[in-house]
Amino acid sequence: MKINFNKDNGLVPVIIQDNTTLQVLMLGYMNEEAFKKTEQEGIVTFFSRSKNRLWTKGEESGNFLTVKSIDIDCDQDTILIKATPTNVVCHTGSFSCFGEKAPKGFLYELEEKISQRIDDKTEGSYTYSLYQRGINKVAQKVGEEAIEVVIEAKDDNAELFKNEAADLMYHFLILLKAKGFSLEDIEKVLQERNH
Repeated sequence: MKINFNKDNGLVPVIIQDNTTLQVLMLGYMNEEAFKKTEQEGIVTFFSRSKNRLWTKGEESGNFLTVKSIDIDCDQDTILIKATPTNVVCHTGSFSCFGEKAPKGFLYELEEKISQRIDDKTEGSYTYSLYQRGINKVAQKVGEEAIEVVIEAKDDNAELFKNEAADLMYHFLILLKAKGFSLEDIEKVLQERNH
């Protein structure tokens, strides 16, 4: 991975994106030393222009950014890091420096939580107990929820409709897990159809 640190006084912009939801969390700058430290430790370290030193995000607050992947743009002068935040990212207390946690992309976070409850065999979890009952029960539950969505669609109660739609999505994610697929697999099919 070759980065051009020769522009802008040895600094390159770094975009931090939530690894799960892909929401942009913040923008910072790295010099070569900050980049190497980030690669070695797996925790995002910037070069702070105001402090004129290396600065590990979360060194005071404990709100670290754990690196999941690092990509370089086509000009080799901008870095994109997908990371998992420990907590809020912005010094103002907002989830992101660009505002609060966006609902877009939350399905991936929910998918991850469902998968974790099943993989960890979380006792007392509705998700895990339904999964344990087998593919037929999971599929049956998706069917029941789909029927309830259709029924509510014919009425004028927006709250009931949204809640039933949410139940359907939740159970659909469990079904995907039970079948060994992911939301990304379904997105790819839709993407291929969109040509």
